[in-house]
Amino acid sequence: MTPAQRPTLVTGAAGFIGAEVVLRLLERGEPVVGLDNLNTYYDPALKQARLERLQHHPAAAFHFVRMDLEDRAAMEGLFAEQRPRRVVHLAAQAGVRYSLENPAAYIQSNLVGFGHILEGCRHHGVEHLVYASSSSVYGGNREMPFSEQHAVNHPVSLYAATKKANELMAHTYSHLYGLPATGLRFFTVYGPWGRPDMAPMLFARAILAGEPIRVFNHGRMQRDFTYIDDIVEGVIRCSDKPATADPHFDPLHPNPATAAVPHRVFNIGNSQPTELLRFIAVLEQALGRQAIQDLQPMQPGDVPATAADTQALEAWVGFQPATPIEVGVERFAQWYREYHGL
Repeated sequence: MTPAQRPTLVTGAAGFIGAEVVLRLLERGEPVVGLDNLNTYYDPALKQARLERLQHHPAAAFHFVRMDLEDRAAMEGLFAEQRPRRVVHLAAQAGVRYSLENPAAYIQSNLVGFGHILEGCRHHGVEHLVYASSSSVYGGNREMPFSEQHAVNHPVSLYAATKKANELMAHTYSHLYGLPATGLRFFTVYGPWGRPDMAPMLFARAILAGEPIRVFNHGRMQRDFTYIDDIVEGVIRCSDKPATADPHFDPLHPNPATAAVPHRVFNIGNSQPTELLRFIAVLEQALGRQAIQDLQPMQPGDVPATAADTQALEAWVGFQPATPIEVGVERFAQWYREYHGL
């Protein structure tokens, strides 16, 4: 098998971001192995519908494997059999609030599972590992916009802590084994085929059903809503450019954004933080219905605002997310009605 014939392994392939990344790779004519365990954290029917789009793609270069990341023997077998050239690791136990209820799921998937990904990359000559981090790593930080050069030592949820741990684990493998690895800190992703546990889907369902929506922190939350196509573009561009060591890294004055080894981290966000009440107003207009708002206090593990500094991403791959929420929400609302037959 020549290097060009070796597939890209995409974990979380039935997930929101994962399925769209697979589609983009298939459109480029690349063979893809997709991994997902199709767990019941949210409705598996949506995951199956995403998978059907991939399996019916005319490129016919998609192979799906149902597997748990935390199954060490199965993961070792997968890497040995498929010998992926690159790995785009998007599988994880997601959700900030759920991490308060079921911390064990995050430890198993996000820590143990990620360890198996790193071992597979190490032992099977993977050229580049791109993995999902999260804007949640900024935790208690209040300096805006969030920059990769800021320290991220104060997580406010276990989910955030596992993502910070992933960055440290990947850096270690880059240091010890020379594995090129890039961590991408995603900022509130939304769009068609999105996750049902996230605000846009929750809001759309309730608004169209005439039910109240829960609006936390009385709507005084700001989020850097980032459209799915922009996220995918950033993932693909970063995957195409393996991480390299920063030749100017100074261990006496270490820059958290780079390293003396081939490991990098980048924000992927729209750099246009939007108040939650504004987002709701745009969604109301797109759906043609008014929301019934149930104003709630801040939830444990949440942060009041997020905003991405994406200068490093633009300098590295020449791309900066820019889809306005008016455009992204309209596309989301149209998909939502079509998918649910409304």
